[in-house]
Amino acid sequence: MATRIILDTDIGTDVDDCLALAVILSAPELKLEGVTCVYGDTLLRARMVLKLLELRGVSGVSVMAGVQKPLMGLRPVYWEGHEGQGLLEPDDEQRQPSPEFAPDFIARTVMDNPGQIHLIGIGPLTNIALAFLREPRLAANLRHLTIMGGVVRGNDALDLPYAEHNIVCDPEAAHVVFSSGAPITMVPLNVTVQVRIRQAGLQRIQAANTPFHQAVAGQLARYPRFAAYGSTALHDPLAVSTIIDPSLVTLQPVHVEVETQGRLSAGATLIRKPKADEPAHVQLATAVDVSRFEEFVVQRLEH
Repeated sequence: MATRIILDTDIGTDVDDCLALAVILSAPELKLEGVTCVYGDTLLRARMVLKLLELRGVSGVSVMAGVQKPLMGLRPVYWEGHEGQGLLEPDDEQRQPSPEFAPDFIARTVMDNPGQIHLIGIGPLTNIALAFLREPRLAANLRHLTIMGGVVRGNDALDLPYAEHNIVCDPEAAHVVFSSGAPITMVPLNVTVQVRIRQAGLQRIQAANTPFHQAVAGQLARYPRFAAYGSTALHDPLAVSTIIDPSLVTLQPVHVEVETQGRLSAGATLIRKPKADEPAHVQLATAVDVSRFEEFVVQRLEH
C-alpha cells in the first residue's frame, strides 16, 4: 500500500523543492494527500505547485498557503527573488489554493487519519510547528515526520554553516517540532551536499519531452547555482527518497536540540548520542549511497 504523505515546502528559487515534488509525482510508492506552502509569499509558492500538478496531469491534491513569517517574527524573511520565474505566467495569478490554512490542514488530515500520514518538511518548519501547537495530540497521531534540515559539523565539514537554512529561518519553530515527541527522521545538510544532479541528468529530463518535464528541466537549468556550475545539490529530493527507499541512507538514533539564543549559532542543531536523561527521538541520516541515489533520482525525474 502506498504511503500517504503531506509535503510542506518552500518551493521557489532553489530548484530542489521542485525536484522533490517531481520525485513524489513519479512515485507509485507514495500517495500525495496535500501540499502546504510555507515562508514568504506562500500564495506564489502555492501557484507554482498548482502549475506543476496541472502540467503533470494530477488532480485532486489539495494545495494550501501557510505561514508567511517566522513563528515569533524575530527574523526577516529571506527572499531570493527568482521565485516562479520561467514557470509562472501572468494568467497563473488566477490560480488559487484551497482556502484552508496550511497548519489547520496538516492537523486535520493527521487527526482524521491517525497513524497513517507521513509528513515531509522540506522548508522552514513554521507550518508544522503551528500545527503541533494548535493540536497537542498531533505528534502521537502522526505516522512519521521526515525533515530536510539541520547540519552536523565535524572536522570534515568545517566549510558548512553553523545552522542550516531551513532551521535558521525559524529556530523557534524548529525547537517546537524537534521537542514535539513526533517520530522524526532528519536528513541534514552535511549529507545532502554529497549528492548532486549534473548536466547529464538535465538532458535525461529534457529527453522525456512532456510539458511537465520541460518545466522541471527549465527550473533546473535556470537555477542560478546550476547555471553557474553545471550541477546542484539534491537536498530535498534525498529527504523524499528516503521514504521510498530507506536503504539509500544510513540512520543513527540521536538526541537533537535546536539553539534559539546564540549570537552566532541560532538555528544550530545540536546532536548528542542518547543517554538516560536525553533519549533518542530522531533518526539521523549520517551517510548516503551517493552513486545509487544520484541514479535513482534521475530515473524518477525522467519518468
